[in-house]
Amino acid sequence: MSIEVYRDAWGVPHLRAADPDELAFAQGRVTARDRAWQLEVERHRAQGTTAAFLGAAELGWDTFARRVRLADTARRCFDRLQETDTATAAWVRAYVDGVNDGLAEGAGRAREFAETGLAPGRWEPWTPLAVWLSTHILFAGFPTKLWRDEVARRLGEEWTELFATDGPGTAGSNGWVVAGGRTASGAALVAGDPHRFIEAPGVYQQIRLACPTYDVVGLAVPGIPGLAHFGHTGPVAWAITNAMADYQDLYRERLRRLPDGTVEALGPDGWAPAAVHRETIEVADADPVAVEVIETARGPVIIDTDGATDGGWGALALRYPPRVTGELGFGVLPALLRARTVSDVDAALDGWVEPVNVVQAADTEGGLLHRVAGHVPVRHRANSLRIVPAWDPEHAWAAASAPLPRAEVDGHAVMANARGLAAPLGVEFAPPHRAARIDALLGASTAWTPETTAAIHADTDNPSAARLLEAVRRAGQGLSPAGAGVRERLLAWDRRMDADSADAGLYAALRGAVVRRLAAHEAFAALREPAPYPELFRPWLALGPRVAFALETLLGAGPVPAGDVERIVREALDETGAAEPPAAWGATHRLAPWQALPDPDDEQWPGLGGDHDCVFSTSSVPGWTDRSARASAARYVWDLADRERSRWIVPFGASGVPGDPHHRDQLPLWLRGELAPVTTDWQNLTKEQG
Repeated sequence: MSIEVYRDAWGVPHLRAADPDELAFAQGRVTARDRAWQLEVERHRAQGTTAAFLGAAELGWDTFARRVRLADTARRCFDRLQETDTATAAWVRAYVDGVNDGLAEGAGRAREFAETGLAPGRWEPWTPLAVWLSTHILFAGFPTKLWRDEVARRLGEEWTELFATDGPGTAGSNGWVVAGGRTASGAALVAGDPHRFIEAPGVYQQIRLACPTYDVVGLAVPGIPGLAHFGHTGPVAWAITNAMADYQDLYRERLRRLPDGTVEALGPDGWAPAAVHRETIEVADADPVAVEVIETARGPVIIDTDGATDGGWGALALRYPPRVTGELGFGVLPALLRARTVSDVDAALDGWVEPVNVVQAADTEGGLLHRVAGHVPVRHRANSLRIVPAWDPEHAWAAASAPLPRAEVDGHAVMANARGLAAPLGVEFAPPHRAARIDALLGASTAWTPETTAAIHADTDNPSAARLLEAVRRAGQGLSPAGAGVRERLLAWDRRMDADSADAGLYAALRGAVVRRLAAHEAFAALREPAPYPELFRPWLALGPRVAFALETLLGAGPVPAGDVERIVREALDETGAAEPPAAWGATHRLAPWQALPDPDDEQWPGLGGDHDCVFSTSSVPGWTDRSARASAARYVWDLADRERSRWIVPFGASGVPGDPHHRDQLPLWLRGELAPVTTDWQNLTKEQG
């Protein structure tokens, strides 16, 4: 083989090989060597086998993964890929061969294998597709339909969309493209940052892939070949954000078991056979658990419910595009690596399926792209809002998918999950604050550079505070002296959620008090009882977080009378004033990353600036915890004038191996909102030996 591995000063792998397949092998192998534990956790999550080495706490996820048919859907999609696109199938196989080649060495460096007794397994050609599905099956937030159904049933139909926003269970992003006429170099810039649950190791991997066909730098998803979301080929660069589209449906099923043990489901044409089999989930230090896997004509049954009829029972089935079509869109991945213009990127993305993204791209010829990519089914509007009856024919999917919006770029364009380009495709969108703030900042200059663009990433202004601050301003009468003091300080506050800001800490304390009191109001009493669904879906179903993320709306609308809202704000001001003075925001607003094996030293995680609706987005759950589990999983600026001037950062580092010099060396920069340089000159890289 002709594979060469180089590293930059941050340990980022730069790979060279003779052809794309050999390069895919190299990408798989270096990823396995750097991140063997992460890869194996993701493989087991996709297969529903994590409880076997992580214990009973993972049983909920494993049960869901089995019932929703993640691995089987991946096999189906890979089989389809082999039939329709043999070149891409071979490319994916080459990546998998590389993973298998490097896993043993990588596992030898990762202490987690010894701690859990896990031996590295073997990846199959379909495993990357399963990892992709596992990573994104909850991305579109279908559990929100469970919540809306509970709101309609318990609170009233008129309040179904009362809490609509990008709540605690969704993934968002900032992204923007600046045309050459507004940059110092005269060439475009593409920049942004994906907001996801922060995992350690990180969910994005900085990497460079070079062969005679292409030379691309970007952010890969470990376990997936190529650069699906963020890349710079030299002539063209692209990036994505979550379009907030709705493309997964929940169907209320009626099931019955026949004497021979088979199962039937009630559909539009009456009772019809459902596929059924049993699987066994192994659990470390506990007995195995048997799971019945049922699939109707709508999709896999993921939840059993009450409501037995005709001697049977009720259930909920999930319908999602890859399960229906057998397509995942992996043919797009090598096409993106070969892209030279925005037209190439645009044409490639016509084949994308899941997740549904807003894409921006720019090239060195002045081309710009701003469009939605993915598969959104055409169906009844009610499907997007609620659980719908499986036996009603009006809730079937049309044969063709929905048309995907696109827009021209005039000077610059922003995408930040707000209701805009993708509005026809979704229900719940982020408030306009991040998008409006980025737009305003971009409008202040016509000489943007990668360095000045990076300052936008670190902006901590919190526009969503305005409505609560207005309520604070109106609450001038009847306050205790301490409450009046809190009010005076907050009305003079600059709205910056800086980590060292005592006033930001004071605002957060008041906000938490308001959220708790609103959630405790008698108007929401019907929603305080836990919803009858598995614990896996708790982030979407708990009243407190829902109130926290919809606070702006609830301060001016909803079932809580305006007079009670005013009283709650006054009481919260007095409560905050009577308590111990809050610490600076970063003292409590600390990073809380997910780890398959949690680190016992929780004190190591640092304080953060920013907040949910800041451009510097770091999300807690006001009223319940200031800890931040969701933030920027990477930040980047792609420069079309000179790729060497591009910049990027990830929360931790290039290595997933504890103790490695590059395990967490980027964390200090990430905390400050700074970016590391992208090095592309091979002379400035260090070649690995062996």
